[in-house]
Amino acid sequence: MNDTVAGLFQVGLLLVLLAVVYVPFGDYMARVFTSERDWRVESALYRLVRVDPASGQRWSTYAAGVLGFSFVSIVLLYLLQRLQPLLPMAFGRDAVAPSMAFNTAVSFTTNTNWQSYVPEQVLGNTVQMAGLTVQNVVSAAVGIAVAIALVRGFVRPGADRIGNFWVDLTRGVVRILLPFSFGAAILLIAMGVTMSLRSGVDVTGVDGATQTLPLAPTASQEAIKELGTNGGGIFNANSSHPFENPNALSNLFEIFLLLVIPVCLTRTFGTMLVVGSAGSASAAGNRRQGTVLLSVMGMLWAAMLALAWCAETHPNGPATLTAGGALEGKEVRFGIPASVLFGVSTTGTSTGAVNSMHDSWTGGGGGVPLLNILFGEVAPGGVGAGLYGILVLAVIAVFLAGLMVGRTPEYLGKKLGRREVTAAAVAILAMPTLVLVGTGLAIALPGTREALNNAGAHGFSEVLYAFASAANNNGSAFAGLTVTGDFFQAALGLAMLLGRFVPILAVLALAGSLAQQRRVEPGAGTLATDKPLFGVLVGGTVVLVAALTFFPALALGPLAEALA
Repeated sequence: MNDTVAGLFQVGLLLVLLAVVYVPFGDYMARVFTSERDWRVESALYRLVRVDPASGQRWSTYAAGVLGFSFVSIVLLYLLQRLQPLLPMAFGRDAVAPSMAFNTAVSFTTNTNWQSYVPEQVLGNTVQMAGLTVQNVVSAAVGIAVAIALVRGFVRPGADRIGNFWVDLTRGVVRILLPFSFGAAILLIAMGVTMSLRSGVDVTGVDGATQTLPLAPTASQEAIKELGTNGGGIFNANSSHPFENPNALSNLFEIFLLLVIPVCLTRTFGTMLVVGSAGSASAAGNRRQGTVLLSVMGMLWAAMLALAWCAETHPNGPATLTAGGALEGKEVRFGIPASVLFGVSTTGTSTGAVNSMHDSWTGGGGGVPLLNILFGEVAPGGVGAGLYGILVLAVIAVFLAGLMVGRTPEYLGKKLGRREVTAAAVAILAMPTLVLVGTGLAIALPGTREALNNAGAHGFSEVLYAFASAANNNGSAFAGLTVTGDFFQAALGLAMLLGRFVPILAVLALAGSLAQQRRVEPGAGTLATDKPLFGVLVGGTVVLVAALTFFPALALGPLAEALA
């Protein structure tokens, strides 16, 4: 009972903190991307790389910038890992194997942060800081930039420009991610998170034996890991490690960090609609448009939290029934409620950080993080990815509503024709295709099943979770699956690449098509998209798409295990 009360208090406090920052932080991000003034440091960067900040880009040029920047990022991060012995603060660690270096470079560039290695044993501080931490920042900025480009597609009437990728990337880094992650790192240090350039410290245990505790520049990476919904830990135990997440206060603060930008971006969306629709009678210029999307995200998050909480506190196994709860794989300093809150929030935001082992959750409880990922991670989703993901699903919802009433669908003053619906369909179908094909190959190909340490439904769930996590750019994993072989390194790397960039290309194509249209004023038959009914329609679309796509796979894995 005490754990339940403490857990409910933490949930309430988290919601209060998010409510306090929602309006000011959301409006601040809107000003960042609508302001015509550049900071001096930004102007210096533009001169250095010869970018004209006043020039807009068509969606194809914007997409080329995203792909080009990401490709260079992958190459540089790969080279850092392969050249590690030549770098300072390598601590005698070898070059990372080619397949693992490729997988890691793709993982951090795509904001997935999937890790198939033990970081404190494989990577030195230079690769951690100059490679992984840098990608934590810029990959999150890419997600924000794509989301803002899509919002401009709805806002701008009769234009073929959706902004400038290099300006959006720079502003996301300089004005949002760097300053706020710096402040978060200072607070994390005050809460007990370590920050050191040493490789470790020798300590003597109570038995007189000496052992080395690994150290790292933890706080700086932990801050952007959560704020940028990245998730890759500087230690193998991730956020269950006391050096990354020492106590209940740091645990709650880290959950706040990973939720704050995706939640507040819905306010940014509403504010940009108001600014862009100034002087127009269109209902699109209404901040309630963002509030409706936030309500969908919030309801899905709350439902998943309730399901997982119930499953973990009311287990059906004899051992867990005797113990009174499923505490296996969870830190006693957090307990079940805080572990469930963390797990549901990370899998709902494509963060991938864990403070408990999802593989040790009950069959029903472990199915909730997996289902959260398979929803497309829109509750509330990753930094930027959550907003453009829910907007794509809103487009599909409006299209379905238009089919039911027999009229051309419109959303935010823009008509949704063949091109727009095709782009939205590609964006939502890319992930399921990668997940189901990848899981099928991993189960069917000779030799790949040897990577499973568990048989039956649980083993299938581990493989399904791995490809869902990779294709959705989450990065968390069920333990028990050995992914260091060449097949999984390559297959999961490909899933991360395509799962990140195919939807991004589709979203940018959608933004370009919408931007070219003139705004249509609402009529008597226009669907009101700023009302609760539309929220129900969008939420139903999220669940329907996931159910139609993944129910057979879920029935073979977590559902079968939960009912066993």
